[in-house]
Amino acid sequence: MNKKEIVKKTVEYVKASLAGAEGGHDWWHAYRVWQLSKKIAATEQVDLLVVELGALLHDIADSKFHNGDEEIGPKKAKKFMLSIGVKNEIVEHVVKIIRNISFKGGLHVQEFKSKELDVVQDADRLDALGAIGIAKNFSMGGYKGRAIYNPEIKPNLTMTAEEYKKNNSSTINHFYEKTLLLKDRMNTKIAKRMAVRRHKYMEKFLEEFYLEWEGN
Repeated sequence: MNKKEIVKKTVEYVKASLAGAEGGHDWWHAYRVWQLSKKIAATEQVDLLVVELGALLHDIADSKFHNGDEEIGPKKAKKFMLSIGVKNEIVEHVVKIIRNISFKGGLHVQEFKSKELDVVQDADRLDALGAIGIAKNFSMGGYKGRAIYNPEIKPNLTMTAEEYKKNNSSTINHFYEKTLLLKDRMNTKIAKRMAVRRHKYMEKFLEEFYLEWEGN
């Protein structure tokens, strides 16, 4: 099976697997990350097949929707890739991307690095910023039953990975606990530039939110 066929089979698999998923982590999230990854990869020296598979499969079974199980996604992705004949070294690289891509709180230290992970991680983080990032925050907040905002509960910027996993603070707090931190955590030059505009858009949204919260 050639690279084009592998990607085509993976697209079909991800579409089917994520049918009915929460709106911020569904097929269209995978699609956006895939498209962003290809754009970023064009500016970097990377294995494009690893990047595309990592982007498409990175949220195939997000731990947030599987009782915090961080191994179900890597295992599911590995089983699928082996079933369509992807080479072992590519499979293992993609599995490492899936294990290490996620933001896990302000104190978490990432254990694995590669140029391909840099690309996919940047794409995933860009999708958490800007207008789409705002929409995703509120979609997930609704799914989790979070309050929109509670001014009596302040954001926690120094959570461990375990604390971050269990945190169910307000949606507005999530902007400070994750999304507004991402601009300064981009890996590639192009993603750093793209993140600036999306970050500013979120800051303007929050300014308006606080004005309206006080009845202005």
